[in-house]
Amino acid sequence: MRRKTGKLVAAVIMTAALAAGSMAALADEDAIYRTLEEIQESGTVKIGVFSDKNPFGYVDENGEYQGYDVYFAERIAEDLGVEVEYVSTEAASRIEYLQTGKVDIILANFTVTEERAEEVDFALPYMNVALGVVSPDSNVITDLDDLGEDDAVIVISGTTAETYLTENYPDITLQKYDTYAAAKEALENGNGVAWANDNTEVIAFANQNEGYTVGIPSLGSQDTIAPAVSKGNTTLLDWLNEEIVALGEEEFFHADYEATLLETYGSDYEEELVVEGGVVTAEEDSEAETELETE
Repeated sequence: MRRKTGKLVAAVIMTAALAAGSMAALADEDAIYRTLEEIQESGTVKIGVFSDKNPFGYVDENGEYQGYDVYFAERIAEDLGVEVEYVSTEAASRIEYLQTGKVDIILANFTVTEERAEEVDFALPYMNVALGVVSPDSNVITDLDDLGEDDAVIVISGTTAETYLTENYPDITLQKYDTYAAAKEALENGNGVAWANDNTEVIAFANQNEGYTVGIPSLGSQDTIAPAVSKGNTTLLDWLNEEIVALGEEEFFHADYEATLLETYGSDYEEELVVEGGVVTAEEDSEAETELETE
């Protein structure tokens, strides 16, 4: 009896293992992405970027993509030995575009979060970021706790600002928009008392538009921005990580900053924002962990 029971248990375990293996294989088959080799063989890499988020990703007056993320995308394509095909994306579409194979890489100011990492794979970071709040000079918002019950805050759907405010300030009314252009127009039209977004974006907006002040320059945790690929696309992920480390040796992202962001932010923000070689300093990492623990 013991021998038969042992054989039965072994058979059950083997059947379960085979079933699990089959399910994993099916999952791999269902994944929609192009491997590193397939991208190189095709001669083109498809990179999702913003088209309306100056100075990170935007289309200039000549119809050409420009910005901090685009500068990086051009180098990626060069080092892959392929051409780059830009795919305009909105914040809420970034994960979908990877999951459906519409893009190979997302370089659209994509903040790394645990929730997003369950759906996509993030490479090493190349920029620091936090949230910020900009408002008109006539009514500068310096503390969200001071908002009245009728005061609405503008956010963009699918951003960390929307998630953070929903979780930490559930009583605040959020005016949600799909695009950066729509959010900016809403603020200018007075549809909300303030606009919450990445602090890099609201600082840029205030610098480029008279009559606005960033009353809250840092809100929530200190986070990082990184490239993202489809979940399980390890060949492309590994290549990107090696690329970011190698670019750090030549201080590529400082050059990127100086070429695309210096005019907007000046030199004071360069060391605060730039991450080289995927390495976040111990001080920044400790600060982020402390803030996360207190939330």
